[in-house]
Amino acid sequence: MESAHHTPQSAKVKSVNHFDAVELAEEFNVDTKYVDLVIKFIGASDLARVHVIGSMNPCFRATLDDKVSYTSSVKQNTLSPVWDETWIVKTVPSTATLSVVVREVETGALVDNDVGVFQTSVNPGTKEVEIVGKRLGRSKGTFWLNIESSPSALNSRSLLYLFDGPIHYSRHDSPTMGVLTNLRDTRLYSTWKIYIKGIPEFFGDTVQRWNHDYKAAQAMFKGPTSIAVRSGIMAGHRMLYARTVLNGFGVITSADDMFKLLRGGLRRSSGDGNSAFENRIKPAVYTYVIAEEDETFRFSETGATFFVDFASKHALHSNCAESVVYGGEFHPRPEGGWENFSDYTDDSGVRWELVIDNNSGTYSPNPDLLAKVAHVLELNFTGINVVALTQDDPELKKSIDACREYALTKRGVKTTELEPHATDGEETLSDRVLALKKT
Repeated sequence: MESAHHTPQSAKVKSVNHFDAVELAEEFNVDTKYVDLVIKFIGASDLARVHVIGSMNPCFRATLDDKVSYTSSVKQNTLSPVWDETWIVKTVPSTATLSVVVREVETGALVDNDVGVFQTSVNPGTKEVEIVGKRLGRSKGTFWLNIESSPSALNSRSLLYLFDGPIHYSRHDSPTMGVLTNLRDTRLYSTWKIYIKGIPEFFGDTVQRWNHDYKAAQAMFKGPTSIAVRSGIMAGHRMLYARTVLNGFGVITSADDMFKLLRGGLRRSSGDGNSAFENRIKPAVYTYVIAEEDETFRFSETGATFFVDFASKHALHSNCAESVVYGGEFHPRPEGGWENFSDYTDDSGVRWELVIDNNSGTYSPNPDLLAKVAHVLELNFTGINVVALTQDDPELKKSIDACREYALTKRGVKTTELEPHATDGEETLSDRVLALKKT
């Protein structure tokens, strides 16, 4: 078992020297060895408390040479968390450095508290690593991990640090949901983030920049007031995608796992007998982006309440990024369309499709790249059937209309739930952002 202990200062020097070494190797044509890594984050023990009182909810963020990152699930009320989470990365320089920051999640806080850090090589084996504080370098606990390493089959410098699974996700609830007691559908207050693979292979460096001809985008990215607009959207994004003990976490191994995320969810106080549909795939339209910063597939229902008073749905998901890999909307449908479906047929008795489009005014994605989005989703959700339709295709409107009509007539969904809305007296996400700015 390998033991490692690096102070923050020496770790920083090592990181800089590593990149210098890579550049020198390329300049003098020195053969750099590349490896495929399977990193298993086992757990930690004896973590130092950040606060004297209260629970400890640890998570961590790992990076390889600051080129690719992994963010863990949150473990509740423990000083000795067990994660057993796996991270597969291909074509990594054998000289790479694995850096990990262990954090404590505090409910209601906008930022996490750092417990400590460590760095280690990617040499194979089981490692017991000391976590040290950033400031004084004091011991903050112990972390266990295992690294498997094999020669990279690609051995290409053009595609380095390739994330290769597992495909993991997190579900986040809007901070305003906790103060509501009469929700019809909790899904209208949720966002999802899925870490997907294949982006560099299919898209390279191609991104979709904000649409200069779109008025809402101009308000965010152009002019003297744009800074204030972006600030509000970014604050809303941080709240929506905050990692808390209430988040849902999981791994997607098949199309069935993906469609499970699209089930009806919990309906509260509906009074209309719709609880029978909690475990059925919900006829709904979703807004999505594929983010450039971490190559994640982020989405929520298009009618999500937290969109109220925000200029752009896609910008709220992208953290107001000036560019994304792609964006649009999608909806599930049974093969043959919702117009030919009946609830008397069990969901398992039909083949499901994911209809995806490029409907985003903020980023106006190139329709010619939509097929690549379909290929990426098919790569990540094994066995899924993706139907790609551009926003001006009449078949798309027909499919969306059928989806929404089924929701209204068969599932008891209200018309107001199809678009962003808020009930009288309801606190919205924008209200929460404004309140935060005043504090």
